[in-house]
Amino acid sequence: MSRVPGRHFLQIPGPTNTPLRILSAIALPTIDHRGPEFRILALDVLERIRHVFRTEGPVVIYPASGTGAWEAALVNTLSPGDRVLMAETGHFATLWSRMAERLGLDVELIPGNWRSGADAEAIGARLAEDRGHTIRAVAVVHNETSTGVASDIAAIRRAIDRSGHPALLLVDTISSLASIDYRHDEWGVDVTVGGSQKGLMLPPGLSFNAVSEKARAAARSARLPRAFWDWEDILAANRTGYFPYTPSTNLLQGLRVALDLIAEEGLDAMFERHLRAAAAVRRCVAQWGFEIQALDPGEASPSLTAVRMPSGHSADQLRSGILDRSSVSLGNGLGRLADRVFRIGHLGDFNDPALLGTLAAIEMGLSANSVPHRSGGVEQAMLALAERKHPSVLAAE
Repeated sequence: MSRVPGRHFLQIPGPTNTPLRILSAIALPTIDHRGPEFRILALDVLERIRHVFRTEGPVVIYPASGTGAWEAALVNTLSPGDRVLMAETGHFATLWSRMAERLGLDVELIPGNWRSGADAEAIGARLAEDRGHTIRAVAVVHNETSTGVASDIAAIRRAIDRSGHPALLLVDTISSLASIDYRHDEWGVDVTVGGSQKGLMLPPGLSFNAVSEKARAAARSARLPRAFWDWEDILAANRTGYFPYTPSTNLLQGLRVALDLIAEEGLDAMFERHLRAAAAVRRCVAQWGFEIQALDPGEASPSLTAVRMPSGHSADQLRSGILDRSSVSLGNGLGRLADRVFRIGHLGDFNDPALLGTLAAIEMGLSANSVPHRSGGVEQAMLALAERKHPSVLAAE
């Protein structure tokens, strides 16, 4: 392969670009995970990560991908044969439901069209029908990475409350944590699942469970087998600044710096930056004449956009051409959306020039691949960015 000069643009919806300050921290010498230096590190990140979830409760950190945190949420709270109500919002919601089935749970999946978020009213209605309270948990994906559609977790919480049902609420925030407004405590979530490789700007390898008191109480009677994933073993060790196993020491060093960067920018400013980028991308896509996967603009994800290709044109062929020509990586379509959409990640560590460069590479790729479109999308994105003030300008005012 011939070399393509210049910086590679990693614009998939995760893993995202890792800032040099975080990479430098990860590259520091490995420290003794039983020593006093590690204790200071662990107590610091365990305390500050709670702010990202907006919780006063504990956050369990695993050396695992987000899939591991899914499993931890289920095995800590449920017993064999328990019924779980889930919403089919896309590929990852479907994968989570399959995991639950493989763990011996009775999954009831509310069908979806992969273009809309979880239906809060349907969830509430189903819980109201369940007078015997056989449903033990509701599990939903906050931001479906395969479709670019976000679900309204606060509305789901209200629907559960109106039904008077005691089911636990489990939420996947893998592609929304630190990029889309999320409130574990305020929204009454019992287990929030997160991962390191998206909004937190770290490489893959850390995952999280933010845990409510109700979830910890459920764990005391839950009977699904668990050892490595057991919350109480980890939380007991965490109280002294350690883990019951060898943790990902260097990634935790990176997490400390990631939390510094989040504090320096401010969570609210991060959320606004993602909203502003999303608005620019959607204005560009509309100028091209394409649809996005989200049917309701109010449910369109601030952290990524799934763009539907015109009939008869291959999304994978387009992505491959853009990668070869411009060294820009875009997300592929997953599951039933394979080769039908390409996904633009606008989350994590990015700025206006990175976003505009990505859109320019796509517009060039559309022309090079003879995909019918209207030109001028990048210009529309620039106008959108100019019209909506940057968070740093808002902060200065």
